[in-house]
Amino acid sequence: MGKLVLYLAVSVDGYLADEQGGVSWLGGDGSEPENFGSYPAFYETVEAIIMGWSTYHQIVTELSPDNWPYEGCPCYVVTHRSEPDQEGITFWNGPLTDLADKLKGEHEGNVWLCGGASVAGQLLKEDRIDKLWLSIIPTVLGKGIRLFPELSQELPLKLVGTESYNGIVDLVYERR
Repeated sequence: MGKLVLYLAVSVDGYLADEQGGVSWLGGDGSEPENFGSYPAFYETVEAIIMGWSTYHQIVTELSPDNWPYEGCPCYVVTHRSEPDQEGITFWNGPLTDLADKLKGEHEGNVWLCGGASVAGQLLKEDRIDKLWLSIIPTVLGKGIRLFPELSQELPLKLVGTESYNGIVDLVYERR
């Protein structure tokens, strides 16, 4: 059975994006500009991807409009929109927990939850996330889109790994 891993970057004060949803602030402090940190090794373990509509839309319109960056890896976009599936991209509008359970059951490796504060919050609330891998970017935004805006209960975690590179600190947690 696979593991659902929330792997994403957040500001020091816990934001995923600025107020307009922008992520131009993502990046290290410039001390090791050629060091890509944990991402390349993590991505090699990914067998499927889940993301919310906003993350998907930002990738295809801003971040990588001419080249889908996850070619060859099945991707599920959680949305209430009625969109036709594309090669390698399935638009999911069913229960989120059903999708998480389905993908964890179908894969042995990691299922990457790569974005969406709402999607992450819902799956965390429903106890479907096995690991939280947070890359803390050396920036304080002050306001924007929070990582877990809907979470209202305590979530005890156990630190299972750390790494630092280019001013970024990765904190890897599992649930206690």
